[in-house]
Amino acid sequence: MTVASPRKSINTVFQRVGFVGSSQKRRKYDVEDDENEEGTMEMVQIGAERTKNVLILMSDTGGGHRASAEAIKDAFRLEFGDEYQVFVKDVWKEYTGWPLNDMERSYKFMIKHVQLWKVAFHSTSPRWIHSVYLSAIAAFYAKEVEAGLMEYKPDIIISVHPLMQHIPLWVLKWQGLQKKVIFVTVITDLNTCHRTWFHPGVNRCYCPSEEVAKRSLIDGLEESQTRVFWLAYQTHFCPRCSFQGECSILSKLFSVAFRLDDLRVELELDPALPAVLLMGGGEGMGPVKKTAKALGESLFDAQLGKPIGQLIVICGRNKDLVSTLESLEWKIPVKIRGFETQMEKWMGACDCIITKAGPGTIAEALIRGLPIILNDYIPGQEKGNVPYVVDNGAGVFTRSPKETARLVAEWFSTKEDELKRMSENSLKLAQPEAVFDIVKDIHELACERGPLAKIPYVLTSSFSSLI
Repeated sequence: MTVASPRKSINTVFQRVGFVGSSQKRRKYDVEDDENEEGTMEMVQIGAERTKNVLILMSDTGGGHRASAEAIKDAFRLEFGDEYQVFVKDVWKEYTGWPLNDMERSYKFMIKHVQLWKVAFHSTSPRWIHSVYLSAIAAFYAKEVEAGLMEYKPDIIISVHPLMQHIPLWVLKWQGLQKKVIFVTVITDLNTCHRTWFHPGVNRCYCPSEEVAKRSLIDGLEESQTRVFWLAYQTHFCPRCSFQGECSILSKLFSVAFRLDDLRVELELDPALPAVLLMGGGEGMGPVKKTAKALGESLFDAQLGKPIGQLIVICGRNKDLVSTLESLEWKIPVKIRGFETQMEKWMGACDCIITKAGPGTIAEALIRGLPIILNDYIPGQEKGNVPYVVDNGAGVFTRSPKETARLVAEWFSTKEDELKRMSENSLKLAQPEAVFDIVKDIHELACERGPLAKIPYVLTSSFSSLI
């Protein structure tokens, strides 16, 4: 695999935003040449009634960041129509060089060697350490990040990634735009998170839990900067998109029950058998094969000679796992799937879920009212998700495939009341309107700021002396 050089040519970046060297070219947006003493150029945003630009900064290091970004984009469209133009971008990948443009591959490697990730997570947590390395990265790539911001001319910047606060905020500070451009952070980790999420220079920090909000205050944010709105997750999981009614527990239960039978018909599942959804994440990781085989035994009643449940396995991009499971003989109805883009349908057709403790999957399962069996977690950001689910009575934690299979068999036979109680607890935890609360609060910030006109983005000659 070819990796870009540590310092790509700045001319390549400038060409994308309409500059070659020191020359000035007109782009698709309005450009006003400002022949001032420093010979800089201003990109002027015209008119208070124009469409406002929102730039969401994310990275595909795990699926949750993009899922949150797309949910926020959808929520802006549903709430405000064409009042906002929203861009979802990985500025690191598109504009910078190694190691920033290779974060996705590096993250996947460390997650497969989980102790390496654990060391990296905890060793970079102290503020003085991550401030040093982010400053060093800024010395190399601040101008490229600046060029990325210039291309989209954002009135509002939303970060949904822990490494996308510091450098963009420094760029805004250097350009004198901190009081003109709204910058907010939407944290995508449910209960425990890395300290790089917290930067005192943001206008808002949207926290998914009180625990995260308390941690933000320790790291220098004021109470006026924080809001607790739960996780921002996909709008197609929200009742307003599938069921018109108040978000009460009763209406949620009715919505789930109403959709379940229809979805089982659509997905060609047995409508009479309870269903368990087994997931291994986007990469099909974890004890999926062992758990599936154990479920194949436990969900078959040998005395009656018939199944008491059915199994859906989502293998993600792991094609070898798909082939292996498809080659096995099963006593119960089984669906083996690869990478899925319509997880809301598979969740909606099931009665419980088995997954690792990723915040996105947990959020979507809670919205669907699914009892959760957590079978693993990534050290650091996912560890706190386990007590969040277990202590609130929405699920259990076990790494044992046999124990997992036993629990599901009991839920589908002798302990149906326990399954129902956990489903109700899941719905109580769920806050499917959170993403709409977030975008409405951002809109209020924009209204308080007043007309967003004539925000100048000026090429800075040098950042080195400012770091």
